[in-house]
Amino acid sequence: MSEYFQDCLKKGKIKKFSRGQELASKELRLAAEDLKSAKISFSQNNFRWSIIQAYYSMFHVARALLYAKNYREKSHFCLIEAIKTLYVEKKVISTFLIEALIKAKNLREAADYYGDFSKINAANLLDKAKEFIDMAEKIL
Repeated sequence: MSEYFQDCLKKGKIKKFSRGQELASKELRLAAEDLKSAKISFSQNNFRWSIIQAYYSMFHVARALLYAKNYREKSHFCLIEAIKTLYVEKKVISTFLIEALIKAKNLREAADYYGDFSKINAANLLDKAKEFIDMAEKIL
């Protein structure tokens, strides 16, 4: 168990959540809806919004995975740390996919807070979000 994950637990940023498993499928549905919206935004050349929506698609996938383990997050950082500990360290999810989630978070922040975005980043993120959903559907 990583030191960061333990710290998130201690600070209450990750908590046990008894209703998690029953809500995991809802999170996967939200992930699919966000990805669909991201594709529409991309087709309308709204690359900033496409990046934001694609990230939230991946966020909801990560949340579904966390819920499946009966945890809940109060921080995007801690959500990522929890997925690393609960899935990547156990070799259920590849390091490649968690790195894609981290990159997506950074791209979302750049697009949302600084207006820094591009068509190529949006296109790449759409692909990664689809991969993330597909992986989670196999696991869950």
